[in-house]
Amino acid sequence: MHDPRFASFESRTPGTRCLLAGLVAAILAACAQLPTVEPEAAAPIEPVVASAPTAPQVEDAVPSPPAPARTPVQAPANVWERIRAGFRLADLNNPLVQEWEQYYARRPDYVTGMMERGGRYLYHVIEEVERRNMPAEIALLPMIESAYNPQAYSRSHASGMWQFIPSTGKLYGLRQNFWYDGRRDVLAATSAALDYLENLYAMFGDWNLALAAYNWGEGAVARAIAKNQAKGLPTDYESLTMPAETRNYVPKLQAVKNIVANPEQFGITLADVPNRPYFSAVTLLRHIDVQLAAKFAEISLEEFRFLNPAHNKPVIKADGSETIVLPIDKISVFQRNLAANEQPLVSWQAYTMKRSDKPQQIAAKHGMTLAELKEVNGISGKKKIVAGQTILVPMKGSAEPNLPDLPAPKVTPVRYRTKKARCIRVKNGVRKVVNCAASKRPAKTKPADKNGVSVAARVGS
Repeated sequence: MHDPRFASFESRTPGTRCLLAGLVAAILAACAQLPTVEPEAAAPIEPVVASAPTAPQVEDAVPSPPAPARTPVQAPANVWERIRAGFRLADLNNPLVQEWEQYYARRPDYVTGMMERGGRYLYHVIEEVERRNMPAEIALLPMIESAYNPQAYSRSHASGMWQFIPSTGKLYGLRQNFWYDGRRDVLAATSAALDYLENLYAMFGDWNLALAAYNWGEGAVARAIAKNQAKGLPTDYESLTMPAETRNYVPKLQAVKNIVANPEQFGITLADVPNRPYFSAVTLLRHIDVQLAAKFAEISLEEFRFLNPAHNKPVIKADGSETIVLPIDKISVFQRNLAANEQPLVSWQAYTMKRSDKPQQIAAKHGMTLAELKEVNGISGKKKIVAGQTILVPMKGSAEPNLPDLPAPKVTPVRYRTKKARCIRVKNGVRKVVNCAASKRPAKTKPADKNGVSVAARVGS
């Protein structure tokens, strides 16, 4: 169908054609009146230079208020404030927690001593915990393991403030030889323990289960979870059947956390622990007697040994990468005294007992009693010095000491119990002691000794 909107000019009516012709004539007449410009009179074209944009001008604009000054973040005054600020674990609230709160509240001197010992190491530990974005409660774990005693040693051969047994220590890179035990090295053992805990958390996805595995073993926790899954039961920490030691492990940590959070409530005063490093590491380039190192640092032999329990012989065997830990204000003192020394640095050397040697005669030959010789070599009680055993004896003169590379002493295997272990099962909030399968290895920990030192051991699955 034809659309009239598209009709041609010719098809318009005569009237319309006349109207349009008149309009065209008018427009042409107007254009003829416009002034013209001669080419030679035209102004030259100047290049256009872009100017920087300017802000629009607004009349009577109200000035915006100045930005508020940033308030500097105040660093915590002490380590306890820093730890409290980093608490992230969900609180455990059960009768076992209350029992351990009461236990610690009745022993304020013990808790104070534990906190004072920990004061030397807490800054370093919380630094490492925060660097890994771990809950600050982890920094309190050595209080459960060893009462923050880096010299702690258990009947299960667990050692150091994080209580590693030899095999797990080696698994996490802790060197152990005749001269040095990395499980007792505060720096190395802290790094290894946090590595271990991170792996356990990655395995179980729950910090309470990770802590249980640190105490009981990851294999044991995995089996307990599988057992509950098979029965359609919950698999959280409080629902698993586990030994009494592990059942108490997290409640003890919770009790310590509660005390740190609110010490006044429990009648306990926390030791003042400034939020700054207490110690720093120094690399040794030469062998040196422990006693002489303490003298150069101008600290007591007891303090030196407490900071450096990994060096468990009277002489430190240095290979250019061995380190010692000293109070931070004693570093320059030590270095100055070491540089000024002109006497031999070592007065001990290794000696391997022959079949014909008699310990008492060897001691007398070096101007010592047998008791003194055994004490120097850490041989206690009724243990004897036997043929083939390497011991340290005094040396004279300035000859190069005999300090060979030697393996760590062999440890006596722990005798395993064959009787049924006692486990605790929690059902509907009620604890019940039950028999559990006999373990093929020693329990992870034993009860704390009279000094409050836990004898926990790390065992693999």
